[in-house]
Amino acid sequence: MSIKKISISLLFIMFAFCKMTAQQYVDPEYIKVTNERAAKIVTELALSNAETEKEVTAIIAQQYRNLSKIQDERDADIEKVKAGSLSKEKQNEKIDKLKKKADKLISKLHKSYIKQLGTQLNEDKIIEVKDGMTYGVLPITYAGYQDMLPNLTEAQKKYIYDALVEAREHAMDGGSSKEKHGWFGKYKGRINNYLSAQGYDLNKESADWHKRVEEREKNKSKK
Repeated sequence: MSIKKISISLLFIMFAFCKMTAQQYVDPEYIKVTNERAAKIVTELALSNAETEKEVTAIIAQQYRNLSKIQDERDADIEKVKAGSLSKEKQNEKIDKLKKKADKLISKLHKSYIKQLGTQLNEDKIIEVKDGMTYGVLPITYAGYQDMLPNLTEAQKKYIYDALVEAREHAMDGGSSKEKHGWFGKYKGRINNYLSAQGYDLNKESADWHKRVEEREKNKSKK
């Protein structure tokens, strides 16, 4: 092989190595943040087994990093499209494809993640992890609906709970607090529409509920 061909080959190898290194690089500070975030969730699980705690913490932390990688690459590609010279219509088409591609990767990652958690935790503990990743919005919101509407039927309670579970599955893959809360907001809208169709005046129910909560708090402070 000639020196020229060897030099070109080496350049290609170096380029490929640099690209691979850049793709694999993760900011040490972000690694620290994800480890701390995961550890906080695991502490709440009260597993009483140091090895299991270590394994679960690693799984959760890696999930945060894997999600971030997909979302950051998607967002970077979208910015490139927006900065390009394509028409608005073509831009929207390309952006839509990028989002769909990322959604498929996230869906696949979600399934793999739950499967990994299942090697270390039972179903109840996995649910606790999901709540930990979504700030406990599901149990808080579900309790809130039951407190506001004490006469809910079992069928109505099931609808509300199932909708919030679906919201949580999406929210736990969200890339930010805003996105996570956004998913719950979307499903709360569906729940409210359902309850309105069931005959509830939610404006009145909400106002009455807030009065009851205020009265409750006043009575607590008097004790």
